[in-house]
Amino acid sequence: MKCVLALDQGTTSSRAILFDRSGGLRAVAQQEITQHYPRPGWVEHDPEEIWKTQEKTAHLAMHQAGVHTEDIEAIGITNQRETTILWNRKTGEPIYPAIVWQDRRTADLCRKLKDEGKEPRFHRATGLYLDPYFSGTKIKWMLDHVNGARAQADRGELAFGTIDSWLLWKLTKGEVHATDVSNASRTLLFNIHTLTWDDELLQFLEIPHSLLPEIKPSGTLYGSVNKFLCQSGCRIAGVAGDQHAALFGQACFQPNSAKNTYGTGCFMLMNTGDAPTESQNKLLTTMAWQRPNETCYALEGSVFTAGATIHWLRDKLGIIQNAAEIEPLAQTVPDNGGVYWVPAFSGLGAPYWDPLARGTIIGLTGGTGKAHIARAALESMCFQSVELLRAMERDLGTRIKQLRVDGGACVNNLLMQTQADLLQIPVERPAMIESTAFGAAALAGLTVGFWDSLEEISAIRQIDRIFEPQISTDEAEARLTQWRRAVERAREWA
Repeated sequence: MKCVLALDQGTTSSRAILFDRSGGLRAVAQQEITQHYPRPGWVEHDPEEIWKTQEKTAHLAMHQAGVHTEDIEAIGITNQRETTILWNRKTGEPIYPAIVWQDRRTADLCRKLKDEGKEPRFHRATGLYLDPYFSGTKIKWMLDHVNGARAQADRGELAFGTIDSWLLWKLTKGEVHATDVSNASRTLLFNIHTLTWDDELLQFLEIPHSLLPEIKPSGTLYGSVNKFLCQSGCRIAGVAGDQHAALFGQACFQPNSAKNTYGTGCFMLMNTGDAPTESQNKLLTTMAWQRPNETCYALEGSVFTAGATIHWLRDKLGIIQNAAEIEPLAQTVPDNGGVYWVPAFSGLGAPYWDPLARGTIIGLTGGTGKAHIARAALESMCFQSVELLRAMERDLGTRIKQLRVDGGACVNNLLMQTQADLLQIPVERPAMIESTAFGAAALAGLTVGFWDSLEEISAIRQIDRIFEPQISTDEAEARLTQWRRAVERAREWA
């Protein structure tokens, strides 16, 4: 049976998923990757570990499904965005660990650029704000702090890539140095109006143009897997950042359709059609995807810490042994007991953009137990997502009527019901929640004719459950007011 292989390289794991023509999952393989925290606010990954785990999961998925490389019609890549790697073009060796999107080490540089009055120019061109989240300042940090890096870059010896570019390079043995428009639009270097690298922004950050990958559409032929890795030369035909792939996989093809992904962070994207929409409420204007005769934009709100809160409860506090335990634990209490958790481990994203905010648990009393903390952790994802949706509604001047959801945490029924309660709109969960991987597969499959149309992709998507609000608007607003009080106590702490 013919399949499309999706390589889904995320913040905490590498995964490979095989999809058949009906959109069914033939196999899923996953391996966790190591999180490195060398200093407070710093987060790093090992680029070679990323590659090795991604390569291994691809082999495992094919073995599970009994699929051979000649059965794979195309490969789609989706990836954690903004995470930054520099490597030597000749040796292929990274010159430094990957600096992860959550990393805050360039906060001072961002503040300096703001003080110099450069943020309006960055924002007009890229739709982004000056924040350590994005790749551009990470590149400059490496060039300035890694011994010999700037001299090598000036000689054209180094390559920059987000994770998609790194995987493309490794899959093709250095034959392809490219990225797609969605990943390029997260770098602070890409002009979303001209769809090119912006020379003036490169000058601001002292980044040589020779470092940068070629920009391609999200759905196009990138190349073939090198014969030493795959004799049949599988075609790589789709690339998109994880949140853009999820928007595509959720079939949000019409303007004003929105999805929220619950992963390490939470990311809400809304399709805004074929022209960029500038937010008046500190959301990001970004590329959604590009295909032949189609360029699509989106508004995005970013929550830096969501599912990572659950991992923290597991790994640092030992309150739970695995992520699945949090729902039954939280359900042992009727409410949060007055406890509110602002999980600003890496600062706050939209609509606050405060890199100095830090994690805060407030409202503790002698009666507070681990169940209250577990419930507050789940609610923190929902409150942050409410802030994003409200900002989108203000930009639109109208109410969003429904939210589509995906990501690993959306299997949690308490989380989804709480989200519907606080949003006061229906929350729609699909039967197949692997929207990110399916989006990458769909982009690749459409490119090679495995699927014929967007209508076919829409028809594949089936609904598992719709969560309707079960509390009053007044109660939802009262709880949101308390959350915002907690946020103010977490802000500008570092």
